[in-house]
Amino acid sequence: MSEPINSSTRLNFHGTYTCPVCRHGEISAIPLMEALACNFCRHIFTANIEQQTLKMADSQLPLTWRWNGRTWTGGYREENELGWGYWIAGIAFVLLPTSIVGLGAYLFPPLPGSSLSWLPIFWTGLTFLCHSACLGWLVLEYYQFPLSLYIRALGERLFARF
Repeated sequence: MSEPINSSTRLNFHGTYTCPVCRHGEISAIPLMEALACNFCRHIFTANIEQQTLKMADSQLPLTWRWNGRTWTGGYREENELGWGYWIAGIAFVLLPTSIVGLGAYLFPPLPGSSLSWLPIFWTGLTFLCHSACLGWLVLEYYQFPLSLYIRALGERLFARF
């Protein structure tokens, strides 16, 4: 019989723990392997029992969590955090295309009273929103916020009932 979820014990391969990624599923040992897997988001983890850490094995990003006896504490990376250069590049990725589209709309305005006179402003706003969404997605993925994974797993669970 496996241990209850989040029991106040040391991390081992015989227990069942909440998933540190989706925080919805349970991770338990994969038979005949020294690995753990989540039954909700289906991520695979390797455990370091001595250090009480869990590392995501099926991701490009080496995410690691520490077990404190009750919960997982912070997913941290083994490499450096994002520097100022990445943030400046991200802001430029959003503002530069938006500025180019807006400048084009300003320099070449539509004819007054035309049926599509609203299009340049709309296109400028759409450029800003799309580039902001791309940047937001990259930040969410880098800091391992599992929004897309959580929505996809909920959808799979919802459609599995039908």
